[in-house]
Amino acid sequence: MSIDGYIDDASAERLRLSNEADFDRVDAVRATCDAILVGAATIRRDDPRLLVRSQRRREARVGRGLPPSPLKVTVSGGGDLDPAAQFFTAGDVEKIVYSATGALGKARERLGDAASVVDAGEPLSFPRALADLAARGVGRLMVEGGGGIHTAFLTAGLADELQLVVAPFFVGDAAAPRFVADGAFPWTPRRPARLVEVRQLEDVVLLRYALSDRYGASDRHAPSGNHAPPNSDAPPDSDAPCDHSAGG
Repeated sequence: MSIDGYIDDASAERLRLSNEADFDRVDAVRATCDAILVGAATIRRDDPRLLVRSQRRREARVGRGLPPSPLKVTVSGGGDLDPAAQFFTAGDVEKIVYSATGALGKARERLGDAASVVDAGEPLSFPRALADLAARGVGRLMVEGGGGIHTAFLTAGLADELQLVVAPFFVGDAAAPRFVADGAFPWTPRRPARLVEVRQLEDVVLLRYALSDRYGASDRHAPSGNHAPPNSDAPPDSDAPCDHSAGG
């Protein structure tokens, strides 16, 4: 995110908020996860692939009996998803869409065989979606945004770790999307999150926060960990029962 908390600007083109060193760090974290989640708005706006980029890391996953990249997950309240988006077409990995009950038929009709569409209740329930993921064997979930998803996970106390990558500039535009919207967050001046790492990556800074007692409980926490910043899937070549990482 920018110094003033934005994850993009208000222009039609995506704002680059990171660098190659951080893209590689994000890729390393993706390779340790069982699933990656983004919101439907992020799919429509950014068209992310959400795949592990490094061949070495893909091969290492396959060697452990895993698919080359983690399961892809999105949530949709209205079922307005395009099966031609790279989320659905890129990579030979399973894709799951958690849909509000009222949009279930529309989502299944639009997506066909492009993804498994699962009823997540009305209104859409994130704990219900997470419970289903846990039942599918997902132990480490990487939440990549956007801002609405960040806000939902953080205000509900569903994230175990928060990773913020801060770019060296301001956006300064109230029309641009922010990392989170207004909300009742559990971490306050009287109950602060615990800072566990500060690391410079060329011209950006990584801040990692432990948000729950579950942080660090899994020995599969990525070295230097992360949830990826929202624009991390745009390099030039382009809780519940789970351990949830979120970030911006």
